[in-house]
Amino acid sequence: MQNFDVSIERRGTHAMKWDGFAPIYNLENTDGILPMWVADMDLATPDCVIDAITNRLKHPVFGYTGVNDATYRAVQQWLQSHHNFMVAQEEILFRHGVIPALANAIAALTDEGDTVLISTPVYHPFYFIPTNLNRKLATCPLHEQDGVYTFDFATFEEALKTADAYILCNPHNPGGMVWSKEDLTEIVRLCQKHNVLILSDEIHADLVFEGHSHIPIATIEGAEDVVTFMAPTKTFNLASIQSAFMIVKNAEQREKIATYYAATGQGSINVLAIEATRAAFEQGEAWRKELLSYIEGNMDIVCAALNELEGIQAHKPQGTYLLWIDYRQTGLSEEVMMARLLQDAKLALEPGTKYGEEGRGFLRMNLACSRDTAQEAIKRFTKIMA
Repeated sequence: MQNFDVSIERRGTHAMKWDGFAPIYNLENTDGILPMWVADMDLATPDCVIDAITNRLKHPVFGYTGVNDATYRAVQQWLQSHHNFMVAQEEILFRHGVIPALANAIAALTDEGDTVLISTPVYHPFYFIPTNLNRKLATCPLHEQDGVYTFDFATFEEALKTADAYILCNPHNPGGMVWSKEDLTEIVRLCQKHNVLILSDEIHADLVFEGHSHIPIATIEGAEDVVTFMAPTKTFNLASIQSAFMIVKNAEQREKIATYYAATGQGSINVLAIEATRAAFEQGEAWRKELLSYIEGNMDIVCAALNELEGIQAHKPQGTYLLWIDYRQTGLSEEVMMARLLQDAKLALEPGTKYGEEGRGFLRMNLACSRDTAQEAIKRFTKIMA
């Protein structure tokens, strides 16, 4: 069993989360600040992955390397066993990350001037990737009630009428929703009706809590042209290993993406990423289950404590290790709340407007950490609300 209670020192390791957040928050000094912002874990990567990387390092040559059949099989078997997602080897396109893969797909499958639709609030790269690629960005807010998000499908359909592509986030970041089969079926139906390409970011697919199930939208009937983006990196804490893949069932789409990829001089994932991906999907299931149980414990403890504070609502997410905290009833502005957190509580959380104007009045807290860190976060947050 993995001992997730162990606190691992990350300062001094060039970790963005711990060593690189000063410019993000406009700070001159980060001494004493507890960073619980960017979505990586403070928990050790599973031993099976470390062993696989270590074993490969024993070979002294690191020349050009292709993704081997064993790694493809590991991905296929994982998708089949965990998500009932049947995928052929040629439909898996490895990339360095979900965001680079998403950018590849937008560039290859849409034209400059096309409109890309997103449902807000949502993961912030969804805003700047289309615009940086000279696409028009359209937003359609999700309906929010007590911190729980749902689709307003009448509004959604109206937005689709002028869209060329739609980026879905499932499970939803930052809201933590795991979209139901009914929701996904309606998204597919409406996007087909209006000839809108679906690009589905499913990087948190394997971080879903008891009572909820992730359904890849590409498995919904009629969703053959969906492009799905997944990775082992969130689940197994491998962000800097840089391994992700897109699943593209449509052969014409694959050809367009491959052509764009070659034209921009990009290569496949590196040799260590190949081994890490294979090991994670072949041997990481027991670790993943322990991880989910541990993070759910963090969520339960923190939600219970924060919900005791006046003006604070913390709804346990259905998936992800990210807690979306509603402080709107406090009457505090985002500027005041962030100043109190950073200066008085010494706690770095993410401001809700990072995910769009619809996120105003919310904070995102990363609870993929030791229990002691979660408890310390409670103390610090409580301090500023007293």
